[in-house]
Amino acid sequence: MAIKNDKRLKQKRRELRRRQTDAEKKLWSLLRNRRLNNEKFFRQYSLGPYILDYYCPKKMLAIELDGRQHNQENQVLKDEKRNEFLQQHRVCVLRFWNHDVLTQTDAVVAEIYRTLEARQKQ
Repeated sequence: MAIKNDKRLKQKRRELRRRQTDAEKKLWSLLRNRRLNNEKFFRQYSLGPYILDYYCPKKMLAIELDGRQHNQENQVLKDEKRNEFLQQHRVCVLRFWNHDVLTQTDAVVAEIYRTLEARQKQ
């Protein structure tokens, strides 16, 4: 089933790319240019009505980095709705806290690598 993208998100994606958090910058430096498992990732990628922090189309893997606001009840509900939409379209979602990306980078990258390898076998 093809996912129709919302073309109105283009400007928002550009804005998000310009305003990256430190955690987003760090992870992007490790994912860009096929640096991880030779897989192509995009940042601030539209999928349906959502913008994903990072997306690998070949493996249908989304990576989301979350800050403290994702602990708030209304944001938790939005994240659940987003995850349901993506899972309905067979997209695997990995979520990491910004703090973990900055302080436990190797563990985060190892989890992404394991997931890429597991999706290879599917």
